[in-house]
Amino acid sequence: MKRFNDFVRKHRAFILEHVPAASWALSVIATLGSLYFSEVRGFIPCTYCWYSRILMYPLVVILGIAAVRKDHRQSIYVLPLSIMGIGMAGFHYLVQKTDWFAHAGNSCGIVPCNIEYINWLGFITIPFLALVAFIGITILQFLVFRASREP
Repeated sequence: MKRFNDFVRKHRAFILEHVPAASWALSVIATLGSLYFSEVRGFIPCTYCWYSRILMYPLVVILGIAAVRKDHRQSIYVLPLSIMGIGMAGFHYLVQKTDWFAHAGNSCGIVPCNIEYINWLGFITIPFLALVAFIGITILQFLVFRASREP
């Protein structure tokens, strides 16, 4: 933990200047990716995908406003959404890739939540992409949170 604190102290100005915009860019890429899959490729989102979208789409607006206003308190209202997004996307990925929650994917709605529209390299699915985006945003926002707390 000492190394992490030293890193944050050393790079505080860089973190506060650039990381909020990077978080916003990550949320925009994730949102555009989900819209590409549904609107261009024609993949109908399942119920769990909609829950992930509900948690990701507001981050575009919140992080965009915070980046423009240089509001370093953004982590307070972004971290709860991104952490819940990790939980939702992680659960959805487990529904797709394991037998532990297979019953939760079959009767998920119009589109079963355990189908895989894409399966790149045997493990990259749409919920995996959402999970990576939520984890990335969470890590970046944790850096902003720590840097904004340093004197």
